[in-house]
Amino acid sequence: MSAARVDEQRLTHAPSAEEQATLLRLARESIASHLARTRLILPAATGALAEPRGAFVTLRRRQDGELRGCIGNLVSDRPLAETVSRMAVAAATEDPRFPPLRPEELPEVTIEISVLGPMEKVRPEDVEVGRHGLLVSDGRRRGVLLPQVPLEHGWDRETFLAHTCWKAGLPEDAWRRPEVEILAFTACVFAEAEAQD
Repeated sequence: MSAARVDEQRLTHAPSAEEQATLLRLARESIASHLARTRLILPAATGALAEPRGAFVTLRRRQDGELRGCIGNLVSDRPLAETVSRMAVAAATEDPRFPPLRPEELPEVTIEISVLGPMEKVRPEDVEVGRHGLLVSDGRRRGVLLPQVPLEHGWDRETFLAHTCWKAGLPEDAWRRPEVEILAFTACVFAEAEAQD
């Protein structure tokens, strides 16, 4: 997923190219350390890596790009580096859709990180595919989709809203109801494949 395809302008301090490379390396080292049952000492975080930011870590099979795990926090009170480290391990071992990653699988996955900007309440007609990620909620039911998801599937705005509702366990047209809250956020998205180019 190209970072250029997802809007970064709303992020106050998007990670620099060097910080992105550091986060990708940290994510991989965190997973490797967890799988080897060793303790990883996180380096002191500076710059954007020290900011408390929400982030998602996505694992994909290198061979075909299929999802292998994705977990994140929408907001965090911990430094971004720590959040990425924790979410990387969670994506590898706690995504209920997949069995935990085995050590021999780690070289066969690529890592993608989404650093999130602040969330803002929006009207359905203001949702922009390719710019916004969505959090749809109604009471305790919540569904989240990252900004790159509708691009990967070729969805239009209404399809994006419908899938986010479905992920929340709501009817696909629930986004039309006034009591359903729609929050949008932007993200800086980068992946190992890009860092190696």
